[in-house]
Amino acid sequence: MDKKRLLNLGYWILFIGILGYAAYTKGWILTNFESISPAQAQEMIQKGEKVTLLDVRTPDEFTKEHIDGSILIPLQTLSNNLALIANVKNQKILVYCHSGNRSIAASRLLVENGFTPLNIKGGITEWKAQGLPVTQ
Repeated sequence: MDKKRLLNLGYWILFIGILGYAAYTKGWILTNFESISPAQAQEMIQKGEKVTLLDVRTPDEFTKEHIDGSILIPLQTLSNNLALIANVKNQKILVYCHSGNRSIAASRLLVENGFTPLNIKGGITEWKAQGLPVTQ
């Protein structure tokens, strides 16, 4: 194989790798949890279903605004603080962040530890875009 073909093959492998990584981090592939819309999450809350709202953003983000009734455990500290939500292990946990990326990572971690997370697509940004209330 000549140098040009080998270089082209390398670029294609790199491109496919980047695409795969992006799809994985967005939760489009290899997920073992469900993602729901903000409207679906709000409906579950309004119906009084036994759910826990988990915000995995930073304390500063949480202070500025959050979904009422949510608890804050930043993604960076989640693995060390699972005991804080151990009492709701048999409930669905609605997980959100700013735009949906950190909540996907958190949902993966929660599944690995026996929880049942439901990732809120688009995070609090999409929640607000759909006109749903936040606490400031």
